[in-house]
Amino acid sequence: MSARGLLLGLVAVLVAGCAPVPGGAPGIVGGSAVAPRPAGVEELTAPPGTADPADPACDATASLRPAGELPPAGRMPAGSTMERVLSRGRLVAGVDQNTYLMGFRNPFSGELEGFDVDMAREVARAIFGDPTRIRFEVLTSEQRIPALERGDVDVVVRTMTVNCERWRQVSFSTVYYQAGQRVLVPVSSDVTGIEALGGRRVCATKGSSSLVNVANAPSRPIAVSVPDWTDCLVMLQQGQVDAISTDEPILAGFAAQDPYTKVVGPQFTAEPYGMAFNKRHEDFVRFVNALLERLRADGTWASVHRRWLGEPPAPPVAAYRD
Repeated sequence: MSARGLLLGLVAVLVAGCAPVPGGAPGIVGGSAVAPRPAGVEELTAPPGTADPADPACDATASLRPAGELPPAGRMPAGSTMERVLSRGRLVAGVDQNTYLMGFRNPFSGELEGFDVDMAREVARAIFGDPTRIRFEVLTSEQRIPALERGDVDVVVRTMTVNCERWRQVSFSTVYYQAGQRVLVPVSSDVTGIEALGGRRVCATKGSSSLVNVANAPSRPIAVSVPDWTDCLVMLQQGQVDAISTDEPILAGFAAQDPYTKVVGPQFTAEPYGMAFNKRHEDFVRFVNALLERLRADGTWASVHRRWLGEPPAPPVAAYRD
């Protein structure tokens, strides 16, 4: 099914679910007038951490330089992380299933799709010569780094912002997508951006840089954390929060799903996305960086962007620290 067909199906479901009760319909007897909150919701009384620490020696977007040309698919260097993945028979990739356009589960086919999912498949293609030789592990924002540290996944491709604090825990590829944080509100809202949300509830997911940015915003909104981005959309639709704030491609997916929302305000942060790896797998980082060089040059990156996110800009330029 085309992305447009999927979109129309999703919109129809959402509109039907949010439609007003027809006049004259019997009232609900014995129920609560207050919509239940999703599990795991928390209103923060203090920031969950600091924004990326100011460190003039750290260039978070600079990764490890490729060691050379990509080896042929199916013939990985002996003793390498890639050879171990090849021997296993599957790449294990951590992705999202709740972010339309980036990483989401197609409700008709049950398959995971999106920009991030396709980028993960390109890694599998480079190792095996077959993009289907991949097993996806669905992760929340909060689960990404622990999953890499435990070795549950080989790579995380999940709208993950590269920053210096995270580099201390995991390693990143070069930037494969440049995003920025904005705000999503109901179409009836007069909010024009993060600066207009002082004292109002703004939703973001636990473990995301978006939540930290909301909590530290000078306008002092009330940061509301949830496990998944779809929880934010439900709470916005039910009037339990005033806005959602995260990276623009995630908000674009929400706005496409729910025509009664809009994205407002300028980008107020820079959010460069990188693929994340266990710190011990430096060879895998260099391998994927060589792959990203090829995807930028041969038009694959632009093709994947066009499929999910529209006409592509120039891809992010690779930066290296060695």
